[in-house]
Amino acid sequence: MKSLPSPSRLALALYAMQAGMLASPAVFAADTENALGAVVVTAPTSTEPLTVVTDPKAPRQPIPAHDGADFLKSIPGFSVIRKGATDGDPVFRGMAGSRLGIFLDGQEIYGGCGGRMDPPTAYVYPESYDRVTVLKGPQTVLYGAGFSTGAVLFERDLRPLKETGWSLNGSLTVGSFGRNDQVIDVKGGTPQFQVRAGATYVDSNDYEDGDGTRIHSHYRRWNTQAALAWTPDEHTALELSAARSDGKAAYADRGMDGSRFARDNVALKFEKRELSPLVQKIWAQAYYNYVDHVMDNYSLRDQPLANRFSAMNPDRITVGARAGITLTPGEAWSVTLGADTKRDTHRGRNVMNASSSDAAKAAFRDQPYEEDMSFRQFGVFGEMAYTMADGDRVVGGLRVDRHAAKDSRHCVNGMSMNGMCMMAPMNQTRGKTDRDTLSSGFLRYEGLSELGNWYVGLGHAERFPDYWERLLRDEDTLNSAFLSIEPEKTTQLDVGMNWQHGAWNGSVSAYYGKVQDYILLKWVAPARVRNVDATIYGLEADASWRFARNWSTTATLAWAQGANDTDGKALAQQPPLEGRLSLDYDDGSFSYGALLRVVAAQNRVDIGSGNIVSNGQDIGKSSGFGVLSLNAGWRPKKGVLLTAGIDNVFDRSYAEHLSRTGASLPGFVFPADTRINEPGRNAWLKLQVALD
Repeated sequence: MKSLPSPSRLALALYAMQAGMLASPAVFAADTENALGAVVVTAPTSTEPLTVVTDPKAPRQPIPAHDGADFLKSIPGFSVIRKGATDGDPVFRGMAGSRLGIFLDGQEIYGGCGGRMDPPTAYVYPESYDRVTVLKGPQTVLYGAGFSTGAVLFERDLRPLKETGWSLNGSLTVGSFGRNDQVIDVKGGTPQFQVRAGATYVDSNDYEDGDGTRIHSHYRRWNTQAALAWTPDEHTALELSAARSDGKAAYADRGMDGSRFARDNVALKFEKRELSPLVQKIWAQAYYNYVDHVMDNYSLRDQPLANRFSAMNPDRITVGARAGITLTPGEAWSVTLGADTKRDTHRGRNVMNASSSDAAKAAFRDQPYEEDMSFRQFGVFGEMAYTMADGDRVVGGLRVDRHAAKDSRHCVNGMSMNGMCMMAPMNQTRGKTDRDTLSSGFLRYEGLSELGNWYVGLGHAERFPDYWERLLRDEDTLNSAFLSIEPEKTTQLDVGMNWQHGAWNGSVSAYYGKVQDYILLKWVAPARVRNVDATIYGLEADASWRFARNWSTTATLAWAQGANDTDGKALAQQPPLEGRLSLDYDDGSFSYGALLRVVAAQNRVDIGSGNIVSNGQDIGKSSGFGVLSLNAGWRPKKGVLLTAGIDNVFDRSYAEHLSRTGASLPGFVFPADTRINEPGRNAWLKLQVALD
């Protein structure tokens, strides 16, 4: 663990970091050596105010499924709504769905499934990125509209090459339950032009829990991406990029599996730095993102119930752009002004109760897509940072967004066939448009002390109801809630400190928020939605101690609480208290480590209520558990790293509190009314190579 800089250097580092963060998603990056660390990541910690930065290429324990949600689960404060081995929904500080922004190289992304089979993180292949940054709370306005709990940035670096040449990063991971991950990333060119291309392939069989019960959970996914960049000088970059991915995944929590997760993406971004003493940077970005998702009850399971073959095929088209300018009117000032916009269209087609799988495929493929909902957003924002002579800083920002959503559904919370509703009422808001102008902002003070840096910030975020919240019925009328649901408004105080003293360093971040018109879903049939007022509070803390030259230990704690003030009960779907303790040895060539993860029981529940994941509801109280995992690493030479691990060493049978309940599946004995258990003991081996 690297020591934190001294307070004077810390002030300069914070100023440089914030000036860069105020500019936009990073295009340029520091010219660091292409090297591999020799430590397995067990719990990324915070070294800057409200920010966690971690390397997605580094080995992690427990080994995550190859998607964004399971990757984020290793960061204190994150949980996952599990439904099997992959494609869970990320939860941060007890908040899920569109309260948490997910950005892929500055681009917002959404899934297509009305039941959240494919959350945004289902289309994230973490190892294909260079850096993952978590920004906590409503403490920035640069990244999208209304993200009250924070934003996650999956980023790739772009910098001019110093000389003509090439580099390669690759990894191979094998493990229990047929785990097989393959990753390659190649970059080459001249100081003026460069090409970067990469691909990932992952495959896994059904896993078994600690009792030896097989869980319907196998998956296979692949991803390719390529970028062509023009860098005429060290201050200019123009990049054209494209990506394509697909996959399939079996789920233990529902009557259908995901047989297609296709994504096509094209993006163009430009950045020019140091135009003048006043203009530090101008930047612009435009992107097109298309998601084509298929779920069915026959591709990944032996036989559908009653031999009735069904399939659904939603898709989503998102087109967006953002641009801005960063000004430095004085040595102590950094000001960013910008605008962003996006247009988002959701469509679908389906077939129910066909006589065979071939008939089902032919039936839905012959149908045209039918639009059910569309969204438009345009926002302007400004953010500033002022550094005082003693190193203290003031950071603040404001954004205003104009939103519009159009309802084109025939039915409320149900499917239609040829314009007729199936077991659902006709939609009374069909053809209606909901419009609103919402604002968000924050003000934060960052101070320096001999121990480290501290901060206190007040933020406010107003969130436009999303696609999934608008799908359901109104609590009172039991018809469409499309127009009756109110925007969610969060006002939150964030305080914290990052500190260092001798061989010790750590951080603590705490928050307390009031949410007006919190959007709460009730999954007791018929599923419906309403606004309530809520209170949220909690903290994340970490501490590391390097007690010998090659030895260190790290402890983390994450605690989130929520209260439904309107009904006088607990807020649904809140993760329990969680702690991690790791012990690590690393001498530069060999490393050894142990990770103990301890989760408390959760007794604060609101049975039947929850979030936008289909039937993502509290089903009752949950028990606590503890899981021990071990790892080791060997670096035989520069650019080669071999790591291995055993997760859940004692083969513990346990389930996460936020896990979904199992479904009745032919060939599986897992109870349909209990939470889905996590994998039992599993071993893995990972080889990484970095060449330049």
